[in-house]
Amino acid sequence: MRKVIISALLVASCIAYAQDFTPNNYSSSYSSTMSVNSLGGDHAVFGVRSENFGRALKYDEIAGSPYYNAEFHLANVAENVEKVPVRYNSYKDEVEFQKEGKPLVLPKEEQFSRIEIISPKSTIVLLKTNDDLSGYFFELINGKLPLYKKIKVKFQDAIPAANSYATDKAAFFKTLDPVYYIKTESGYIKKPKKVKEIADAFPAKKDEIEKFAKSNNIKINKEEDLIKLVKFLNQ
Repeated sequence: MRKVIISALLVASCIAYAQDFTPNNYSSSYSSTMSVNSLGGDHAVFGVRSENFGRALKYDEIAGSPYYNAEFHLANVAENVEKVPVRYNSYKDEVEFQKEGKPLVLPKEEQFSRIEIISPKSTIVLLKTNDDLSGYFFELINGKLPLYKKIKVKFQDAIPAANSYATDKAAFFKTLDPVYYIKTESGYIKKPKKVKEIADAFPAKKDEIEKFAKSNNIKINKEEDLIKLVKFLNQ
């Protein structure tokens, strides 16, 4: 009787094992890394509606660029997903990736909330800042008090010529000044303008922060100085 039971269990195990390796389950059972073909995403749109001309303008009809860097660079977009080429569209606040040679838009989901570009090394994170800039930021410091940078591009519509003697003014993309965020336990310090603004957020270290800033001649409007100050805060 015992032999019969053991035999039955072995048969059941073999059936279950075989089911795991059916065509539909093969990739997830055989490999811990998902193929780029498993990534979803909307097709990227390469145009902007011009209200003044009453039609869509293609990117190549617009001066400047909507991209932080127009080239695609290999990146890790999520755990257990193979590396894919990506680029950041600063105008639309979208991360585009290539799939079978076609550009798609990465879903704004928790799974894809940290995109690590391999070279040149940089990290893009998806943040809910509860303001009009919520979305993708570049991570400058990853620590207890992270520092993020928002890069935004504005579209300036074309202006048709007023008469036959004038000429049209071409549409263009304008990169705005970056906006910096320091994440704290109570929220975000957005676009700090003075050292005092940061020091006031940390009463226990206020004197130390002001002393450090003074001795190092910290200028908040300089990115390298802001990085230096936030690194000090993380010590």
